[in-house]
Amino acid sequence: MTQPYDTEPLPSPSAGLLQLARLKANMSQRDLAERAGVPVTMISAYERDQRQPTLATLLRLLHAAGFDLRLHLAAYDPHDEVLAELEAGRSEAERQHRDRQLQSWRQATPADLADVIRSKESAGRPKDLRVLPLLYRHQSARRARKP
Repeated sequence: MTQPYDTEPLPSPSAGLLQLARLKANMSQRDLAERAGVPVTMISAYERDQRQPTLATLLRLLHAAGFDLRLHLAAYDPHDEVLAELEAGRSEAERQHRDRQLQSWRQATPADLADVIRSKESAGRPKDLRVLPLLYRHQSARRARKP
């Protein structure tokens, strides 16, 4: 039986940004904490959503990982609400079909994931920052297992 996509809670946007920046910089939590001059427990708490950083703190931590965060205002996008309504209207067969599709994603190769990420960037669609760290970790784990 396949595992539904919503069994692992998604991190908050700040936790997702911090995890993604740290993983892309190939840093451990300890490395990031040392560069930012903060305790490792602080980085861990932010990434596990036990604490929420202020914007200034988040910017400082992202900078320590070698990244900048650029903010801009955009019109509200009801994307999450639309998805929730679609999910509520799905039959059991449709949910099973979706779960099979998600399982094929989980078994994708790093090249497959990179192609999808690049295609979304080239199409100009915003990426969900809470999901990218999960994809990046999955991609990195597969790369590390390759002989």
